[in-house]
Amino acid sequence: MYTLSNDELDITVLDPVADRERLGTRYCSGGYIFQVADHTHGDLMSGPTYPDSYNIFDGQGMPDAFNLRPLREAAATDSMALVIGTGVCDLTANKVEEWCAWQVVEGPESITMTARQEFRGFQVETTRTVSLHGRTIRSHTNVRNSGRGQVPLFWFPHPFYPHPDTNELIKLNIAVCLPDNPGYEIAPSSFITRKDWPWSDGYYQILDHAAATNLVIQQKHPKLGLVAATCSYVPSFFPIWGNSRTFSWEPFLERTIPPEQETNWWIDYEF
Repeated sequence: MYTLSNDELDITVLDPVADRERLGTRYCSGGYIFQVADHTHGDLMSGPTYPDSYNIFDGQGMPDAFNLRPLREAAATDSMALVIGTGVCDLTANKVEEWCAWQVVEGPESITMTARQEFRGFQVETTRTVSLHGRTIRSHTNVRNSGRGQVPLFWFPHPFYPHPDTNELIKLNIAVCLPDNPGYEIAPSSFITRKDWPWSDGYYQILDHAAATNLVIQQKHPKLGLVAATCSYVPSFFPIWGNSRTFSWEPFLERTIPPEQETNWWIDYEF
């Protein structure tokens, strides 16, 4: 693992090669933030099975994913596809056949991982940078389409927070509609809250919204009280999910990259 540290926080980022046993087809293998530790309060992030166990599908910490829009020819008859930031994958076997090769540059305040992937006419260059400034962690991504055709992009962050001591979970800077459901409701405080806690099952819920500005999230935290995240983009599809161990939000970014064009975005996690 790679580590970024200052006087207050230690950030661990998975090594795409040395930590491959922790990686699979779901999450991007470069820039995978595995844990954030406070020098006073200890580990700040959780996971669907944390702390008892770990598996490559559920993950831990603050992973993100391109896997829901794999790149493959429209007329393809096999199950092979390119997953940005992961590799050439057999979608039927759910197996990485050829891992994405990252070039890693470590700096005093950042780790940058860059990879070039080619597959059946697709050519994609991806750069992931994780940086630490004070109590703010920035995860920055740049994707360039250097191939002949268009590259559809469907990406989402999946940070796993420990449940707070209150039923209040998150408050957003955008208006959302929450249909009646067994897991969540919107409180008079405007926080999305848990219903019928404690849970034995997991609850997944899509948030309806018509946002026209970038997303800011205030997140209740059992050790720090309140933390925050700022996304540089307007979310498209926007679900939330939680089980008995963790709660997560997944604001999707959806774009199409023309040939010889690139796009970039970032998330600031504030602790």
